[in-house]
Amino acid sequence: MKRQFTVATLASCLALGLATSAQAKETLDVVTDPSFVPFEMMDQDSGQMVGFDMDIVAEVAKRAGFDYNLRTMDFNGIIPAVQTGNVDIAIAGITITDERAEIVDFSDPYYDSGLRLLVNADDDSIQSIEDLEGKSVGTKIGSTSYDYLQEHLGDNADITPYPGSSDMYMALLGGSVDAVFYDAPNVGYFSQTQGEGRAKVVGPLYEGQQYGIVLVKGSDWVEPVNEALASMKEDGTYDEIHTKWFGSASGE
Repeated sequence: MKRQFTVATLASCLALGLATSAQAKETLDVVTDPSFVPFEMMDQDSGQMVGFDMDIVAEVAKRAGFDYNLRTMDFNGIIPAVQTGNVDIAIAGITITDERAEIVDFSDPYYDSGLRLLVNADDDSIQSIEDLEGKSVGTKIGSTSYDYLQEHLGDNADITPYPGSSDMYMALLGGSVDAVFYDAPNVGYFSQTQGEGRAKVVGPLYEGQQYGIVLVKGSDWVEPVNEALASMKEDGTYDEIHTKWFGSASGE
């Protein structure tokens, strides 16, 4: 009887151990840009990254079934970091493009965006991209806004790429550039916060874009991430997060 009890106990422990291993979550490395407000930014009180993207990835991780370690880096290094497998996932208001999709995988789109112009509040000379000819414009290194400026203006304007969005906004307010051209939600957020009364958004929305979560090419996590995003939209969680950071439900 003693031997039977011992064998049964060992079998039970083995089964429990296997079940525990099966339930253990994989820990992924997630990277973001520390300065793309209100999508991702450092909370000075807590020292933690907060923002729309941070809430999105936290909810996606919970539903897809993985834990994650979050780190930050300059936007220009994010796609290469995923491409080389140094990180597993990136979320940083990253526009889905055919060129990028050749070297990394994207989730389904989770945010609709575009590009907008920002100028000083007292400047009425710039109303469109065409008005930037012969002028200086700031944008962000590695961004689709930089690519757009190069394609449409080339040498007809002084295009200055900055490492962080705060750098280009300070350049505008300080008179180093005549305008800033960048992602619409970030430009709009700045104009209503630090730039209120000092800068204004002008012109149309350029090049409608969609943001996606970036994963290593061939990643097994693409489908679980897409399923998580879909369920968030279906049950209203996505709209709750959107309202928290942008003041209105998505689509309004």
